[in-house]
Amino acid sequence: MRPAIRLAAALACLLGLLGAAVPAARAQEALDAAQVKKLALEAILENPEIIVQAIDILRAREAEAQTAQAQAALAANREALFADANAPEIGNPEGDVTIVEFFDYNCPYCRRAAPEVAEVLESDGNIRLVYREWPILSQDSLDAARVALAVREQGRYGAFHDALMSLPRATGETALNLAQEMGYDMERLKADMERGEIAAHIARSRQLAQALGFTGTPSFVVGNQLVPGFVQADQLREIVATARANAAKESGAQD
Repeated sequence: MRPAIRLAAALACLLGLLGAAVPAARAQEALDAAQVKKLALEAILENPEIIVQAIDILRAREAEAQTAQAQAALAANREALFADANAPEIGNPEGDVTIVEFFDYNCPYCRRAAPEVAEVLESDGNIRLVYREWPILSQDSLDAARVALAVREQGRYGAFHDALMSLPRATGETALNLAQEMGYDMERLKADMERGEIAAHIARSRQLAQALGFTGTPSFVVGNQLVPGFVQADQLREIVATARANAAKESGAQD
């Protein structure tokens, strides 16, 4: 929210609170602008906590609006998130919970999250993980993502993803070197890097992330839950459990 709009909204909240602070008899008087300012200043001086209350109300309203907007975007983009044939996936293709992860190979928090996510998938065989390559940090990230998506055409995307995520720095060059070490057909790989589906995946990831209000990586979608930022394995298990419980409630309501 722009500063001028935020200030106006805060003042509106403040004036609403001032109604309780200004004596009723005086509030009923016909007041000109100067009198209103004077009464407002008196009320603030007598009740300085009103300012904090107004800011808290404004923040709560903004949070509610952002949540509603994100949930609407999630509903509108559910098919693109959970059923995009142009997105790599691992885990159980028939899993009852799908996790969608937005990531960048050069994001340190993505690297920290990778073993946490892997631990949850290993301990729970009923999860499907969809990867959204979202290279936002640098040209190196974009080049590495293009290699990874091209690798998918030859299989073993998950293994390549893990290996690339473990490198100190992911670039187009280091990604290609890794692919060669892992035995991929390099001539085919370089040709596949130019395919329109790869650019389309990256562009779609950016559009989805922006629609959902994500501002950085990693970010996750689990059922109806939006989870921005790094998560530990135990936290992710709780989020998955909530997704299962919500799905069960929705299924029961439809029966």
